[in-house]
Parts: sequence; structure tokens; C-alpha cells
Amino acid sequence: MTAFADPDMPQSAAQPAPHAPPRDYSLIGPSSDYAKEIGLAAAEWYHTDIPRKVMKDLMQRTDGPAIRDTIIWAAAHVIFAAGGIYFWGSWWAVPFWLAYGVMYGSACDSRWHECGHGTAFRTGWMNDVVYNIASFQVIRNPVAWRWSHARHHTDTYIVGRDPEIAFMRPPPVVKMLLAFIGVQSAWESIKIIARQAAGTLSDDEKDYIPESERWKAILAARVHMAIYAVTLLATLMMIAAGYGWASAIPFMLIGGPRIYGAWHMIMTGLLQHGGLADNVVDHRLNSRTVYMNPVSRFIYWNMNYHIEHHMFPMVPYHALPRLHELVKNDYPPPNTSILDGYIEMYRAVKRQLSDPEYYLRRELPPTAKPYRDEFHNFFVTR
Repeated sequence: MTAFADPDMPQSAAQPAPHAPPRDYSLIGPSSDYAKEIGLAAAEWYHTDIPRKVMKDLMQRTDGPAIRDTIIWAAAHVIFAAGGIYFWGSWWAVPFWLAYGVMYGSACDSRWHECGHGTAFRTGWMNDVVYNIASFQVIRNPVAWRWSHARHHTDTYIVGRDPEIAFMRPPPVVKMLLAFIGVQSAWESIKIIARQAAGTLSDDEKDYIPESERWKAILAARVHMAIYAVTLLATLMMIAAGYGWASAIPFMLIGGPRIYGAWHMIMTGLLQHGGLADNVVDHRLNSRTVYMNPVSRFIYWNMNYHIEHHMFPMVPYHALPRLHELVKNDYPPPNTSILDGYIEMYRAVKRQLSDPEYYLRRELPPTAKPYRDEFHNFFVTR
């Protein structure tokens, strides 16, 4: 249910509550002011009860799992890139480049995410190194996005507060489908980095990046643009030297994988919140946990346990399966597969195209505590 709908009314008949503005997804518009006014901004969220000793154990940080997984990730880059270059010009190169693209253009997202939280490694500099490399690969400013993602966790899917809402209402279906190819989203990201490198931060960015950190965001953007400039120069030099189609190799190695390898990142990312409620303070209402195969879980670093992650963001990725076993009786039943999640999400998104107030309210098991809905009662009666 949304902050604008009466939970006792049929969803298709829900009407905006008095004084609630139309959805404005900017961070400086009327929806932001409204969220602050009624207490949705930085609100107290529902948390499943877990014994303190157990939670302390789950939150224990260690370097081992992340070092192992990062070595595998880095080795995969080298092996797949070497195969792509060695077989360049033949069809044998295609599977190597496809695999390299996913390691670069999709696995980077979860590495950026977990290392940004500082939970992947126990050693701080290891988190920082992987975070900055992955930020470059996914074309995100490491400074700006650190603050953006902090806001995402503080105000998850609160309209006017969360800068990372992918499923706006009505849903931008064409844009979402194009994201699987990656051309448009990569181009938009490059334009943002270029603007930041020129010293200009948007009003939304200024809303969540502290003034003392803004110069770091500009510097990081300039470093990224410098690397792209060197890559472009290498490509032009190879063209001038007569390397022909092989001149595309620098692009296939740097930048390009964000286009041709981003499909897995988009496929898993859209499942996180798609079709679910906005403007609520219970992550069971606005996030989705999906069972996935081992390969996708490695690429995604267990972020398929997404309700668990949002409710307890300081639990490292490698402990999320254990956390899931402890809390699943208080959560909606997980989707059984990626396909199952998309079937569910498709039905909700299809309805939202004609009825933006609709959302999918997932059923809780009998063992669960009720959803936290008091904000909706407030909206209707205020």
C-alpha cells in the first residue's frame, strides 16, 4: 500500500489522501517536503526480533570470504579477457567476451554495493580498493553514490527522499527494457560523470552529498574521465596503426562491458523493489527476496536476500543465507526463482501502467508479525 492510499479501500479505487501531493521523485520537490512533514523521512523502521548475541555473530566481519571471491572475480576478468583477445576475429571469442562482460558490467554492481557498506571485508582499505574499482566499472561516482546509497537505506522507496527509485509510477517500461542492452543507461551515466568532472553537481546531489565532500566527488569524476580519455586515445592509435577491427579491443576491455555485460545486473536489480509498495516503513512491503542459482548468487553476492539486507544492512553478504534461515518465518515467502519473481512483478507492473496507486501486497505467513501500516492510517485521517 502507498502513502497516498487508504488500506481499507480496493486498490484500484484508492484516491490521494488529503494534502498529499502527486508523486514527485526529485529530492527537492513537494513530495520530499511532505515526507518530512508527516514523519516518513528518517523514520523508525520495522525490524524482525533477533537475539542480540545472534545478531552480533551475524555482523562479524572477516576478510576470508571476500578475499576468496575477489580473487575468483579478478581471475575471471583475466581469463575471459585473454580468451577474447586470443580468439579475436573468430566466433570462439564471443563466449569469452560475454562472460567478461558479466564479470565487469554486472558483478561490479554487487561489489560496489557491499564494499560501499564496508561489510565485505574486515580490512577497511580492501573495501575501499574494490569499491573504487567497481564504481568505475559500473560508471558511478564513488563519492556521490556512497552518499546516495546511504540515503537509499535511510529512506528506502520513500518518494521525494530516495534517489535510487527505479520503479517510478507509472513504471517507465521502455527505459527499463533498454537498460538490459545498456547503451542508454551507460550514456546517461557518462553524461553525469562528465558534468561532475566539469565541477557541476545537481540540486539532488547537493541534497545528499555534504558540502565538505563535494570536491572529492568532482575529483573522482575527473579521474574516471581521464581513464576514458586514455582508452579512447589507445583506440585511435590502434586505428591509425592499421589494426582494423582489433582496434575495438580497448573498448571491449574498458567501458564497453558496462553496455554488453550489464544485463545480469539489470535482471537482478529490477527484482529488488519492482511492483511493491512505496512510502512504507516495513521492508517486507517494499523489498523482495528471491531464491537464485549459485552462479547468479556469486555474481550478485547474495543480494537476492534483499529484505534481509535492507532490514539488517550491516550483516555481510556471506552471512545473509544464515540470516535468512533465522527470519524467514517473519517474511513473505521468497520467490522460488528469477523467473517466478518476474512473473509476479510483471503482473503488478502491468496494472500500475493504468493504475499508478496499485502495488503488490505480499502475504505474510501465520508466524509473522503484521505489516507496519500506521503511516497509512495517519494519511487517511489527518
